[in-house]
Amino acid sequence: MAAAEVDPPSMPMRASRTRRRRGARRVVLARYSDELGQPHEIVSRPGARGGTLVVDRPLHTGATQRLLANLGADEPAENARIVCRQYLLASTEDRLCRVVLPDDWLDELPGRPLQAARWCLEDQPSILAGGRAVRIGLVPSQMSIPALRWTRLDRAGEPATPVSLREAIAAQQSYEPFRELTMRALAAYEPDPEVSVTTLRAELDRVLTSPIVLNRALREAVLDQVGRGLSSMSEIAIRCGRLKQDRRGRVNGETSWLGRRIGLLPEAGRELPTPWVHSDVLGLIARDGLGISPREAELG
Repeated sequence: MAAAEVDPPSMPMRASRTRRRRGARRVVLARYSDELGQPHEIVSRPGARGGTLVVDRPLHTGATQRLLANLGADEPAENARIVCRQYLLASTEDRLCRVVLPDDWLDELPGRPLQAARWCLEDQPSILAGGRAVRIGLVPSQMSIPALRWTRLDRAGEPATPVSLREAIAAQQSYEPFRELTMRALAAYEPDPEVSVTTLRAELDRVLTSPIVLNRALREAVLDQVGRGLSSMSEIAIRCGRLKQDRRGRVNGETSWLGRRIGLLPEAGRELPTPWVHSDVLGLIARDGLGISPREAELG
């Protein structure tokens, strides 16, 4: 481990009734690099019920923050520096720490039970989407605090790559469990002043309100009718008003248009089909082309 930058404690650990000032903010106690060369910083930050947390924060990966100590509200601020120093002097195997949990810093709010936010990054699973593992993690941001984002692990041992919620959903072609996990993460971390949730909140709002929706259920409905011989791709396209003439003047349905809308064929200039379709187009194909309710062709 590289030498750490740390301020020496000014006095031994002692019991004191001195309370820290209200509104205390994060204080960097030390910075160091681990055995893999990854930079960390040890910080003190406000905790639940007026206490102070001493936390080891990886700076440039999605790794989980570790709690070194949860100091009571009546302990002096100097104790945080003592904990930091003892932690850095100990060998990696002898360091005592655990995952930071939301209820370490979250006070119970009126009308909102504390257990509703008892969720942490360590507990949520990685999800295989498009052949890559994705999960919610903390990543560096343009601010001085990390951002809560969906991330993709491209190679073992390398930092996770931030991806948008929409990209994660598209890779799996399913809204769940991404929406549910995102809402749980935001509920747990939005009250935390040391984590930015701005981008993830905007991504969730876009997914919930956008007229662009997944086309997987629509594709399955089209292929079901074609597979059972109830309609052909050409007939469905004709019912949607998408016509073309061949060299002999015969009118057929524009099957390439239908194939692109339902994600069977790529758009012009693209290599892969899109998993998305505008809700108006989905409604057109469902009602006029298939004779079913658009709700039957939408993913929940």
